[in-house]
Amino acid sequence: MYILWNQIDYPQWDQAHALVGGALQQDWAYGTSLKALGITCHRAEVILNGETVALAQFICRRYGFLVGIALCTRGPLWLKPVSADDQTRIYRELKRSLPLARPRFVLFSPDITDPADLSLRKLIRVMTGYSTVMVDLTQTAEQLRAAMEGRWRNRLVAAERAQLDIVRTGDHPDQYRWLLDEERAQRERKSFYGLPLEFVETYISARAQAAKTMLALHATHHTERVAAMLFLIHGSAATYHVGWSNEAGRDTNAHNLLLWHAFEALRERGVRTLDLGGINTRQLAGISRFKIGSGGKVVTYAGTFV
Repeated sequence: MYILWNQIDYPQWDQAHALVGGALQQDWAYGTSLKALGITCHRAEVILNGETVALAQFICRRYGFLVGIALCTRGPLWLKPVSADDQTRIYRELKRSLPLARPRFVLFSPDITDPADLSLRKLIRVMTGYSTVMVDLTQTAEQLRAAMEGRWRNRLVAAERAQLDIVRTGDHPDQYRWLLDEERAQRERKSFYGLPLEFVETYISARAQAAKTMLALHATHHTERVAAMLFLIHGSAATYHVGWSNEAGRDTNAHNLLLWHAFEALRERGVRTLDLGGINTRQLAGISRFKIGSGGKVVTYAGTFV
C-alpha cells in the first residue's frame, strides 16, 4: 500500500467523487475554492494491491505560525471494498505521510455514523459528530411528498396557494450576488459564521459549466422578491448552502415551496442525494425543524478523530 500526494488530476477525482456520491467537503472544487482564498489543500490517492481504493482531501491551516491542523471532513472516499484492518492502516499512513510541516494534528471526520467502527479503533475521538438531514432524490414525487411531516406538508400546500412565483436564478454572479449580500446581512444581525461568502463565487467558477455546480431559486410575491435558496452541486449529490427570507416570505411559507421545487430541479440535473446541512435543535431550533420536517433522514456522524 502506498499514497500519492497531490498527483491525481481533476477529471479522475471528479469522476470517482461523483460515482460514490461524495460530500461537498471532498469535492475537488471545494479544495480549489479554498486554495483561491489562501487556504492550503492536500489531496491523497491511496493505492492498495495495484488499484486506487480511496481518496482523501485535507484542508490545512497553521495557527500562531506554530501548530498545523489538517482536517479530512467526510472522508476518505472509499472507492473499493476495504477491510477494517486495511482502513486502519490507511488512516495511519495518511497521518504519517501528509506533506504538512510539523508540529501538526491530523484530524478525520469520516463519512460514517458508528463511532465504534473497527476502522477507527486506533484513533481517538476528540469531538462528537454533527447531525444533518439527507434527502433521497431517487424517490418519486409522491414518495417525497408522503415522507414530509404533516404540518410541513400543510405549509407547502398553503404556499402553493399563495400566488408565489418560483424563478430559477441565473448562474452569472450578477444574478445571484444579491442573495450573498442578504446572507452577509443575516450573519451580521445574528452573529453566526460559515464559509467565507467569497467561497461561493470561486466554487461556482471552478467548473466550466456553472449549471452543474449550483442551483439558485427565488420566490416572488406580487413582483416582490421574498425568499431564496442556493444549493451547491457536487457530482451526484448537492448541499443546501444559503437561504434567505423576509417577513412576506415567512408569512407565505415560501421556503417550503422553494425546497419542493429544488427537489425537482436537482433531480433533473442528475442529483441523487441532497444534504440539507447541519442541524442544531438547541441553537437553531426553527431551521432545524424545517429541515427535519421536509422528509429527509436525520444522520449523525461518528465524530472527529485524531
